[in-house]
Amino acid sequence: ADKPYHGYEIIKALEERSGGFYSPSPGMIYPALTYLEEIGYASVEAEGAKKRYRITDEGRAHLTENRRVADAIFAQLAWIGAKMEHVRRVFAGDDARSDEGDDRHRGWGAELNEARRVLRAALASIMDASAEEQRRVADILERAAREIRGK
Repeated sequence: ADKPYHGYEIIKALEERSGGFYSPSPGMIYPALTYLEEIGYASVEAEGAKKRYRITDEGRAHLTENRRVADAIFAQLAWIGAKMEHVRRVFAGDDARSDEGDDRHRGWGAELNEARRVLRAALASIMDASAEEQRRVADILERAAREIRGK
């Protein structure tokens, strides 16, 4: 990302990374870009009435320090975009497969798909749980993950 970008290009890049699911508004992007400029993470080049934004060395250093967080955000955007595309296809009648059908396609068996469905439902049922209950569930999931990995 060494070349400078217009705000509109950044909006389109984020929209593309999310598979069209998330397209930030100019009211979201431009204040964020102004803030990045103010704290020294971006520089601005005037191009007529438009501005082009470029990451600075300080911004690049901050990004490097926080690469895992940034990668996780982009991975989440891509995952949500893929899920939303699946939902769009189902509603359009183009693809009647469920999530479980997608998983079987990847080689997951029916028992594993059912267990995963039950787990998702159980987690959804405790969304408003207390911090203590959330910790209890997190401990269970961490133990299960260790057991799955054979540790």
